[in-house]
Amino acid sequence: MRTLVKHNPWNSLLNDSFFNDPFEGGRSNLPAVNILENDENFVVELAVPGRNKEDFNIKVRENRLVISHKLEAKKDRETKKYSLREFTSNSFERSFTLPKGKVNTDAIKANYENGILSVELPKQEEAKPVEHFIKVA
Repeated sequence: MRTLVKHNPWNSLLNDSFFNDPFEGGRSNLPAVNILENDENFVVELAVPGRNKEDFNIKVRENRLVISHKLEAKKDRETKKYSLREFTSNSFERSFTLPKGKVNTDAIKANYENGILSVELPKQEEAKPVEHFIKVA
């Protein structure tokens, strides 16, 4: 007996394995990600509170979506003496392999609101679901 398993193209999309060690001191340096799909788009959401939208760098390179944020060290942080410091804001880079031929890379849009960076990846027309109506004879 054969088992049919629906293939989810996003399973292979998350590809952070090239990072040496994404964990530092037991905490992940990488923001949490949601990946959504509807008929028109794929949407990648990253939880990155407390950032400035101008500091994000989003690009497509060799069929990969690369999202990064570079944080410059601030002098006031170095001069303060903390009894406890749990707030952290590190630089990061996340990379996602795009499904071949399914994303219109010329129409990608990004928005940063309420600590969520949302990257909208419009589908190519041929990747959108087609509805066929069949007449009953």
